Amino acid sequence: MKGVILAGGLGSRLHPLTKITNKHLLPIYDKPMVYYSVETLVDAGIEDIIIVCGGNHAGEFLRLLGNGNQFGLKKLNYTYQEKEGGIAEALYLTREFVGNDRIVVLLGDNIFEKSVKQYVNEFQDQERGARIILTEVENPTEYGTAKLSGDKIEEIIEKPETPPSNLIVTGLYMYDSSVFEVIETLSPSSRGELEITDVNNTYLGKGILEYSILEGWWADAGSSIEAYYQAIKKVREKIYK
Repeated sequence: MKGVILAGGLGSRLHPLTKITNKHLLPIYDKPMVYYSVETLVDAGIEDIIIVCGGNHAGEFLRLLGNGNQFGLKKLNYTYQEKEGGIAEALYLTREFVGNDRIVVLLGDNIFEKSVKQYVNEFQDQERGARIILTEVENPTEYGTAKLSGDKIEEIIEKPETPPSNLIVTGLYMYDSSVFEVIETLSPSSRGELEITDVNNTYLGKGILEYSILEGWWADAGSSIEAYYQAIKKVREKIYK
């Protein structure tokens, strides 16, 4: 099992904080944001990790994280995303690193209160396919939202004007190696990007998409200045509770 941390993008929703740095390098209370992603994967038992970075500050990841030994890793891998092409496009850059292994993909601005190891273990127990993690939010129009029939997902709708539920897909995705073949079949969305929602719906259409409901809180720290503040607040409260 290999880990992929997606930490590219321009971070425009956090301007002006991100005018001179990548958003994943901003502090979340007492640590840089990207630290939480690395720690999340390491805690889940994943030691072979690649970080997809981009923009004008990619070199700062190497200066900050080095070879990963501060996290107990023997090495960290890096690759560069030249332009903003969507989550799926960024993931595709890791295909040679992943090879035929399974992968756990984590958006670098997502922070989880509790360990995600149980979800990784559930994915390992799957014969094949993909697994996503759902959580309830108050603003599902801003995310890929799950339409359910009983306990089955019928469809994942990207940023729906009329959400079918409050259950959204967090930025923790798990795939078998066929994900790269799926990405190759995608067409850019109206935003000009290869959408991860389309990847998930492809797996869903094949009947090999599973899901888990998240325990504990989840923070999308890069979605807005307010969300960034709330993430810092949650992390501080977790430390001092």
